[in-house]
Amino acid sequence: MPDHTDRPNREAAAETTAEAAGTGDWSGETLRAALGLAADWTVDYRKRVEERPVLPDIAPGDVRRALAKAPPRNAEPFEHVLADFDEHIVSGLTHWNHPGFLAYFSSSTRAPSIAAELLVAAVGVNAMLWRTSPAATEVERTAADWLRQAVGLPDAFTGLIFDTASTATFTALLAARERAGARVRDNGLPGGPALAVYTSEQSHSSVEKSAIAAGLGRASVRRIETDDAFRMRPEALNAAIGKDIQRGIRPAMVCATIGTTSTASVDPVQEVAAIARRHALWLHVDAAYAGPAAMVPEQRALFRGWEAADSIVLNPHKWMGTSLDCSVLLYRDSDPFRASLALTPTYLESEDDETNLMDIGLALGRRFRGLKLWVLFRCVGTDGLADTMRRHIAMAEAAAARLVEGGVFELAAPVSFSTVCFRAAREGDRDGEEQWNRNIVARVNAGGRSFLSHTELGGRYTVRLSVGSVHTEERHLDDALDALHRAAADLSPGEPG
Repeated sequence: MPDHTDRPNREAAAETTAEAAGTGDWSGETLRAALGLAADWTVDYRKRVEERPVLPDIAPGDVRRALAKAPPRNAEPFEHVLADFDEHIVSGLTHWNHPGFLAYFSSSTRAPSIAAELLVAAVGVNAMLWRTSPAATEVERTAADWLRQAVGLPDAFTGLIFDTASTATFTALLAARERAGARVRDNGLPGGPALAVYTSEQSHSSVEKSAIAAGLGRASVRRIETDDAFRMRPEALNAAIGKDIQRGIRPAMVCATIGTTSTASVDPVQEVAAIARRHALWLHVDAAYAGPAAMVPEQRALFRGWEAADSIVLNPHKWMGTSLDCSVLLYRDSDPFRASLALTPTYLESEDDETNLMDIGLALGRRFRGLKLWVLFRCVGTDGLADTMRRHIAMAEAAAARLVEGGVFELAAPVSFSTVCFRAAREGDRDGEEQWNRNIVARVNAGGRSFLSHTELGGRYTVRLSVGSVHTEERHLDDALDALHRAAADLSPGEPG
């Protein structure tokens, strides 16, 4: 790649430099032209992303080697920058908006959210205090409340928006830590009571990471065993809590999950809530992936009991199609959150402290994330969002039925929401089975049209297929299933010896 300053069209570059020398920014005309180029590129990309391989065929360091080693001294025209972006950066992306992206939990982007991101960047506000952006503060509160209403939670909950569910869970753990009487805010951890956190052995790693960051350590986390459907066993939870109490360890928080990371299983939240209430534990519900599915009436029964939680996290940037990042934390009582982190120096004092978003969470600066969620609700509507999730669930169920046809693949867990866990079974040869499945996934992913991920269940390698992209249609599932069956046949090691 040539040096940034070695460009043709020096006249355009000179105009850009002169512009920057005046105010330090583009003129309105230059911005309008650049936005036009970016808009055209965006529409074309989304229209043709299916023609690209989901995963790039590159090695670590390839992209960086294609970029200039030093920053340019002089301004360049945006069209040159966009050309390099298209040639050297986009070619190195994993395309999360590809309709064949069936790995992890998808984070695709609906078009209204793209337009909203432009507006967020245009106004460029920091909603740390109500005073620093009254509208951004109130739009965020409104958007979070709209989500609460859409999923059927009572108005005892209020909420705000973080970047990811990991941050939301960490923030909830800090609040639980304070309510448990640790008084870490002023005295620090040394000398405080030993605390315990309880979660399913199938829960997200963010619970353990939160315990690490909160100073409790991984040893404080009790991974509660699950049943055959990978749901937390309430009797095992109750036994673990009783054991800790006998040892003088104070139970602080239990995290139940609706839509676990590997299998999308649903913990028995109602029973977990009763145990939490009996022992005065903070109940946090991780519904980052599946939470929005409560908008689908026929799925609502799976959420029974979550209304008893102290805090709940849902990620609109997963199944709803809001652009990253947008994670909503709903909670009942703001006092424990403020007790854990609220701190207002003199230079930030105002008369509106009760509405300052900075008081709940670690970050001071806050993006105007609420706008893209508000725009999404306005432009899609709750019925439209529910219809998409309903379609994805039906597609996953149909895919699971087709997978097991022929007897090569077996389901490794019950189909839950839009997630299917399966494997090519090879009885009596676990090592051979794992290698076969690894080879199948590698073959399918290398084909470029689909991207699958994996996990481990019961000590066995398991393939995951999760339908969550707003762009995925039935034909894309057909492509993936055909590729899986072909790969299984081509790579079959034969009968176990």
